[in-house]
Amino acid sequence: MADKQNMALVHPSQEILDNALVKNYDELYQYSIENREAFWAEQAETLRWIKPWDKVLDNSNKPFYKWFTGGEINIVDNAIDRHLTGETRNKLAIIWESEAGQVRSFSYYALNREVSQFANVLKSMGVQKGDIVTIYMPQIPELVFAMLACAKIGAAHSVVYGGFSYEALAARIEDAESRVLITADGGFRRGKPIDLKAIANEAMKRSPTIEVCITVRNNGIDAEMESERDFWYHDLQSLPIASPKCPTEPMDAEDPLFILYTSGTTGKPKGMLHTHGGYAVYTATTHRMMFDIKPGDRYWCAADPGWITGHSYIVYAPLINGATVMMYEGAPNYPYPNRWWQMVEKYGINILYTSPTALRGLMRFGDRWPQRHDLSSLRLLGSVGEPINPEAWRWYHEVIGGGRCPIIDTWWQTETGGAMICPLPITPLKPGSATKPFFGNEIGIVDDEGNEVPAGEEGKLVIKNPWPGMARTIYKDDARYAELYWGDYGDKDYYKAGDSAKVDEDGYLWIIGRMDEVIKVSGYRLGTAEIESALVSHHSVSEAAAIGLPHEIKGNVIHTYVILKEGVTADKPLAQELKEHVASEIGRIAMPEEVSFVEALPKTRSGKIMRRVLRARALGQDEGDLSTLEE
Repeated sequence: MADKQNMALVHPSQEILDNALVKNYDELYQYSIENREAFWAEQAETLRWIKPWDKVLDNSNKPFYKWFTGGEINIVDNAIDRHLTGETRNKLAIIWESEAGQVRSFSYYALNREVSQFANVLKSMGVQKGDIVTIYMPQIPELVFAMLACAKIGAAHSVVYGGFSYEALAARIEDAESRVLITADGGFRRGKPIDLKAIANEAMKRSPTIEVCITVRNNGIDAEMESERDFWYHDLQSLPIASPKCPTEPMDAEDPLFILYTSGTTGKPKGMLHTHGGYAVYTATTHRMMFDIKPGDRYWCAADPGWITGHSYIVYAPLINGATVMMYEGAPNYPYPNRWWQMVEKYGINILYTSPTALRGLMRFGDRWPQRHDLSSLRLLGSVGEPINPEAWRWYHEVIGGGRCPIIDTWWQTETGGAMICPLPITPLKPGSATKPFFGNEIGIVDDEGNEVPAGEEGKLVIKNPWPGMARTIYKDDARYAELYWGDYGDKDYYKAGDSAKVDEDGYLWIIGRMDEVIKVSGYRLGTAEIESALVSHHSVSEAAAIGLPHEIKGNVIHTYVILKEGVTADKPLAQELKEHVASEIGRIAMPEEVSFVEALPKTRSGKIMRRVLRARALGQDEGDLSTLEE
């Protein structure tokens, strides 16, 4: 890994440098650290406030920090209302395409109408400021309308990803004590209809708090509706209650905007609570600066609004920044592996932000699929969700970006609200490194006592300062929030991320993976991402996962699971070749004990490999909570 970390930098083009929003990272970063509150106040002033704040940061009750206290704002006033009087009014806000090829688009003016109607429908159902509305929908425009409608009237939303089971949905409804559920009759995946309403009905049998269920018609499935509880949205939308005009509720900067559940590796899901003011400032600033947003940009974050990436970088930040947002409901390789590249060409997408998992899945089909399409509209590429293997990085850069598009490799979490470590378009890049901290953030790589480790050594990633986009707490569980994320390092107020990482001699940060994704073999600590990157660098391999299994002598041994590229035959000689390849890339200590060829890997719906499931299967143990599993 050391050789890779000292590889030649990939520099941006002169055109990128000339047109960049931020021209000098080092200078602005230094200013943002030395004058953190002034920096964030300046960013906050780019938004519209109903009432100015009294204090930028209130740290009187650590770790329950508050931002822009005394200020009043509504994120929807910034995402929609303020665009209605200028040139952005008639600009496209959302372009949506379904797997079946259906296309719908909405200008900012039309988006306002749709959101206001949805907000009035919610009010007619008794939704009030401070309520929590649960949303369980496929990736359709009405999901975005519903989220924004809640925020507009001061209700918090709890979006549950539309692929979760009824048990996972019921657990999240119960924790949020939601009275209202918004769902759809169904969605589509790889051409097959998914009966979401049936899943929602099963969840509601276990959810006594639900009094109202609003269902959007999407795929025409014959849904079972219960009288007095269930309402079709299209019926409500046609009534006088669904007026296209609705006032936006003034909110305190610290009022809840949403709860989003993150399951982690064990334990019950944690409802991370985010607020209107700080979250709006942080997401809008990170989005604008790291993606260098221009007025004419067509921006596609190929995530789902049901995850934090979708909340921050499909819905809120892009709309605050007046961008045109692309949305797609469907699989990236359906009906053929060129589906994404076809849409990039069709809509003239300038910025594509996706996960390494999705990229590796498309890489396996080779270069010929993207090469069939004109991808010259692309200016920037982004990566999110897990460390990107250098091999996948190069494919993304060379084949998709034509060698001209900087890759904005972002590290962040549901808890952080927005990107914490990322390059800017002007940053010289190292394939596989998330590069440098975003403005205002001091990142540490520390040992168990909180002391900085030397360059090149692995340590625990911590954030040394509060930031506006941070989750304020775990809903209804302040003690768990303080215990899980703070207080490990005595009087040092460090946020512990739960990831291990290294910093190289140039100050570039390398994320190794979750602390539970580090394998200790004969006293040596090896990151799963490092082993997987070595496997993926072999010309036969598309994707890989590595786990550690107990061994009497070595403590642990490495077992790997490999998905081969199209047309490659799995056999024992290839397995041995892959073992030797890892040994040559990293060292003999990293040579896998076992290479298993598989057709698929267990992943969360956000694309993260669930290594604990592989480990449980290999050991014959209970696989635990699988509610976040993709299939």
